Amino acid sequence: MEFLKDYVEYAVLAVLLIMSFVAVSITIERYFFYRKVNLKQYKTKNEVEIGLTNNLSALSIIGSNAPYIGLLGTVAGIMIVFYDMGMQSSIDPNVIVIGLSMALKVTAVGLLVAIPTTMIYNMYLRKADTLIGKWEDEIA
Repeated sequence: MEFLKDYVEYAVLAVLLIMSFVAVSITIERYFFYRKVNLKQYKTKNEVEIGLTNNLSALSIIGSNAPYIGLLGTVAGIMIVFYDMGMQSSIDPNVIVIGLSMALKVTAVGLLVAIPTTMIYNMYLRKADTLIGKWEDEIA
């Protein structure tokens, strides 16, 4: 349990940091792609949809799973607090409250990753739909 106590928070925060880095990278890549996309290079509607929605599923996965990863860290943190409570003969409320607040911190970070990522995913999905509509108008 000591290993879990020492590293669970850092491991969960590292995973969330990696997820946020990937989300930011995809956000930047899609921003520049949508700014310079040439709809005339696509011949079929499937090609347009594939090209315009490329990497958006990764944003969706990150946005929907980041809260669960944060929640996993919170559950592990609460388990550690309960374990520490069971191992001590006297219970200090300050230690418990500090342990619980640290456990809840990873859920907050998970939400901080998920909320903007989900908003960006929806924004880019709408942009892709708009560009597909423009492509269809050019063909007609």
